[in-house]
Amino acid sequence: MSFPLTPFTADDRVNLEVFAEHVERQIAAGPAGLFVACGTGEFSALSVPEYHDVVGTAVRVAAGRLPVFAGAGGGPRVAREFAAAAAVAGADGLLLLPPYLVTSTAQGLVNHIRYVAAGAPLPLVVYQRANAVLTPAAAVQLLDIDQVVGIKDGRGDVDAMLRLVTAIRASGHPRAEDFGFLNGLPTAEMSVAAYEAIGVDSYSSAVLCFAPDIATAFYRAYRAGDRRTTNALLAEFYLPLVELRDRVPGYAVALVKAGARLSGLDVGPVRPPLVDTTPAHEEALAAILARGRAALSLVGVP
Repeated sequence: MSFPLTPFTADDRVNLEVFAEHVERQIAAGPAGLFVACGTGEFSALSVPEYHDVVGTAVRVAAGRLPVFAGAGGGPRVAREFAAAAAVAGADGLLLLPPYLVTSTAQGLVNHIRYVAAGAPLPLVVYQRANAVLTPAAAVQLLDIDQVVGIKDGRGDVDAMLRLVTAIRASGHPRAEDFGFLNGLPTAEMSVAAYEAIGVDSYSSAVLCFAPDIATAFYRAYRAGDRRTTNALLAEFYLPLVELRDRVPGYAVALVKAGARLSGLDVGPVRPPLVDTTPAHEEALAAILARGRAALSLVGVP
């Protein structure tokens, strides 16, 4: 799955021209779906009019070639407002991000999901992370909300995720077998094997935003059982990338934008409270990219 960036100009406007080019490049890489204005797309930094323009541009560029999901989040009324804007802009579905700051019970979270889902006639994927944590019983309740079609996990607790998957699949509910699960960890390639082992065989790839050649080579090699290629990319590219990403909070977005700039796409800076990468870290990223491509060459991937 692709989670495109939102480009900004130097004078702090959304750059829709660059965004359209970015989306076209992402589609060319062959993902199964686009998730725009989500975490990597700096949803929390967008106004509703900007959000509408971003989602509408993605829908126009995609032109039905693959589904376009849009992020929505915040408090219940705010999340509904963004969900309605996504529907007007032509989105195919929503990714519901955690509510800001407020911590409640699992039942409270289900009530929040139900409330937002009622605000727009779109399929909805629930993003589990931070203060939005489901119990197995709460996850099963989602099957009774017709618009909820899946769960994206950003927590990384494989044991807890297995409990959710098992509870839903074994529930006997008519929707249980078709309900979707998505590995949404930052640099999900690092955990794809662990998640596939518990029945989560889809994942989001931030690397697709700036190095689609590496991301698609990894995906194809993994699906083909080519462990020589996947192990080489993990050692030479993904592990060093994660080490660099973890040096500064917010680099899960800022480092991806730096990578896109290195690829020749003028995506501009991040918006506060995120901070841009330092020149030294951008140089380190360039070296990591070179190592990744050298690894591909060594294993014979063009």
